[in-house]
Amino acid sequence: MLTGGEKSEYTQALDLIKNQKSHFLIADKGYDAQYLVENAEQAGMTVVIPTRKNKKNQRKVDKYLYKQRNLIERFYNKIKHFRRIATRYDKLASSFMAFLHFAGIYLWIK
Repeated sequence: MLTGGEKSEYTQALDLIKNQKSHFLIADKGYDAQYLVENAEQAGMTVVIPTRKNKKNQRKVDKYLYKQRNLIERFYNKIKHFRRIATRYDKLASSFMAFLHFAGIYLWIK
């Protein structure tokens, strides 16, 4: 799903996990929302999201699984080396998505 450059991807999180066949939901603290956690658990997923420090009930997180999130973070870092992606140069969503595909293919081949 592609959102506007000024919007947070957090707004799309619930739609992303709907109808997904997954054992785990791995995300950073920014996604620690009760409705998201409840929906993931109802879908049979184990939630691997660290709890924010201001919450009374701290959830235990599998540290090994949480570290796997690093692979995705490194990919985002690599695609941001393409100036066109980092600055959201393209005005049309279709152009931006096409260049995202191009960057992904380039990195995969490389």
